[in-house]
Formats: sequence, structure tokens, C-alpha cells
Amino acid sequence: MTQTPAVVFEGQPGQLMLKQIPCPAPRGAEILVQVAGCTLCGSDLHSFEGRRTVPVPTILGHEIVGDIAAFGDEAPRCDLNGAPLQIGDRITWAIVAHCGRCYYCQRGLPQKCQQGVKYGHEAMRPGVELRGGMAGACLLAPGTSILKVPVDLPLEVVCPANCATATVAAALEALGDIAERSFCVFGAGMLGLTACAMLRSRGAEVVVCVDPDEQRQRLAIAFGATQTASSINFDTVPVSASQDDSGSAKSLREALPFGFDGALELSGNSTAIESALPLLRMGGTLVLVGAVFPTAPVSLLPEQIVRRQLTVRGIHNYAPRHLVQAVEFLSAQHQRYPFASLVREWHSLSDIPAVLSQPHRPPAIRIGLRPTR
Repeated sequence: MTQTPAVVFEGQPGQLMLKQIPCPAPRGAEILVQVAGCTLCGSDLHSFEGRRTVPVPTILGHEIVGDIAAFGDEAPRCDLNGAPLQIGDRITWAIVAHCGRCYYCQRGLPQKCQQGVKYGHEAMRPGVELRGGMAGACLLAPGTSILKVPVDLPLEVVCPANCATATVAAALEALGDIAERSFCVFGAGMLGLTACAMLRSRGAEVVVCVDPDEQRQRLAIAFGATQTASSINFDTVPVSASQDDSGSAKSLREALPFGFDGALELSGNSTAIESALPLLRMGGTLVLVGAVFPTAPVSLLPEQIVRRQLTVRGIHNYAPRHLVQAVEFLSAQHQRYPFASLVREWHSLSDIPAVLSQPHRPPAIRIGLRPTR
């Protein structure tokens, strides 16, 4: 049995250890993948910083792309689209491997599988240590939904597909009809920027992105937002405001007299959640995605939700079909929107503990690691 390097998180906030881990031959339906690249999601950083709990010891990282190194005897030989799989193929895979038989799998929630294996979130056990992206290899569990990666998609673009991009695809499905409609996006991180681009690519007429950071507001415009704002209410004149025939900037109340068709809350900020509901039109939909860590409670008026016939949906992770949609979207749109620019820097496994431990680490949309760098 050979070994592979891995960065291990043992539960002490701010501390990672570079170790050599046994690299087993895959058995049964397992597949061994050589990690080509992994970008670090906000949840990885929250775990590392102690803001959320994760089973330990563990190998963090789930936005992974890799090359097939070996198949178990019973491993699938086709991907989600029916394309044949072979040694050397570049692939991505769903964040949760699911059984397909349990209570939640049978009710359309494979991401909540009772026997699920969640990459980047599993405690290390003998023989199955390699379940995260901060390593030279990853051992795919039975029930993993696999998708071949188009050869022309760079790592900078495709690594977030099995997290941010697929999650946004699930969130947009929850919004319902999109073409020629109006939406408000709270947060201009990877989720928010992806949402702006995906909404516009599906024909949304108005996409207002709300983020207090001016640099991220500018990024949102590059990713398709029609307007931006630091904060929002109906008397707000967005930074990139549309104008009427007289040349005067219009408030949201003038531009959208009935309100937004839908809103996406992608920052996890409690104030943003409370701000979103009054912005919706009668029958509008609010989709909550960003609150994946403990936040302050929010105040809701049930009467308003009832009388205005509002829908509030929570989306956490996604189903396999959303991963297919994510890769298709990136394949079609990555040259139109600057996704490659969002990975600010790439590091080796040996460098990443020191990089993440910097006391004044500058904010970045994504940091990437390449085990062979």
C-alpha cells in the first residue's frame, strides 16, 4: 500500500497538520481518484476557524476535481450522463454519496441520505481516510454521483462546480420561473456571483446584487448583475441605477412597483433575511442558502407571509441533476463571465497550513490547492 500526502484538521481551530496517509486500492464500488485541484469553500474556512463543528480528525475540502486512478471490481463505469469512465478521465462528483434506498433518498433528498458520505466532512477511519480534497488522492464511496469534466474547462472554473455552482442550480430551481423576471441577490461571494450569472443566463430581466463591499459590487456587475447596492429597501437608488427618460435615477419602488419576483439570501446574514421579505411581490419566493452556520434569530410576521402568499424555501446542497446543470452552465458560460479570475492563488499541500494561518489573510473569493504543485 502506497502513501499520499494530506492536510489533516484535528479539531484545534487554526491548526492543520501535513501527514502521509495510506492510499488503499479501491474495493467493490469504490473509485480512487488522484486530486488535480481543490478550491476552499467558505464552510472549509469556517471549520478551520472553529466557527462550525465537523467530525475530526478529518481532511477538509470538497470542491474537488480529479483524475481516475483505479476502479474497484464493482465500481460504475459510466457517469451521470451515461458517458463511459476509464482510467485517466478527469471527473467531479456530488458532495454527498447516497444510498438511493433510505427514507430521504426515496423522498427526493439524496443530499440528506441517512447513510450518506459527505466529502470534506467525514471523520478519518482506517482504510477510508481519504474523503477530502486537501490530499493527493480521494477515495470515492459507493453511491457517488460522478460526472466527466469537459477537457476545455480549467480547474479555476470547474473546481467549485460540485459545491457553489450546483447549489445555486438547486436554489434557482426553487425560485421557479426566471425568464423576464426580477430578482434580488444578497451576497456577492462565490454563491452570489454565480447566482447573478446563472440568473442572467436564464433570461432574468433585473438582478440586483446587495453587498456592502464595493469591490464585490463591481464583480457582481461583471457577473451579470444589472444593479448593485450596499443595502436595500424600496427607496434605495442602486449604485448602478437605471434612469428614466429625464435622466433621473429611479428608486426600486419606481422601477419595480410590485416588488421582486424572488430573492436569494446567500450571505447567511440575519439582517439580510429580514430585509428580503418586504421586497417581494405578492406571491414572491425567498430562497435561503447562506445560513449554514449559527446566526442570530430573525423576526418574521406570519400574517404577512400568509396574506402576501409568500414562499420561503431553504436549500442545502443539491441533487445529482443539479451537478449536471452546474457543469453544463460552466461549459457554456465560463468565457462570458470571469469565473477563472475568482481563484486568486494556488498553493501546494505543504504551503496551505501556513497560508490559512496568516493572522491577516486578505479576503478572497476562492483559494486553491494543487497537490502536485
